[in-house]
Amino acid sequence: MFAIVEIAAQQFKVQQSDVINVPLLKGNVGDAVEFGNIILAGDGDNLSIGLPNVKGSVHGEIVAHGKADKVLVFHKKRRKGYQKLNGHRQNYTRIKITDIKL
Repeated sequence: MFAIVEIAAQQFKVQQSDVINVPLLKGNVGDAVEFGNIILAGDGDNLSIGLPNVKGSVHGEIVAHGKADKVLVFHKKRRKGYQKLNGHRQNYTRIKITDIKL
């Protein structure tokens, strides 16, 4: 069984016991989280498409919080001697999917 669920305005395809990185969520490590915005769900040949959502929920557990790899943003204007380098590290939450209920 799989589901496409919306978490923090992004869509993720999840299955039971998957571990995914999502944008930073409030909560402590070990807390349970529940997501109700299931867009599509499938189980073998059965496919449920939500208009706008499928009834059900996806349950998970917060495994860790962290920061992603650094992304460098370089600005330059040619022939002017202007250069600027910025770095950014996005915060994320690692979630383990424990159950999908439809």
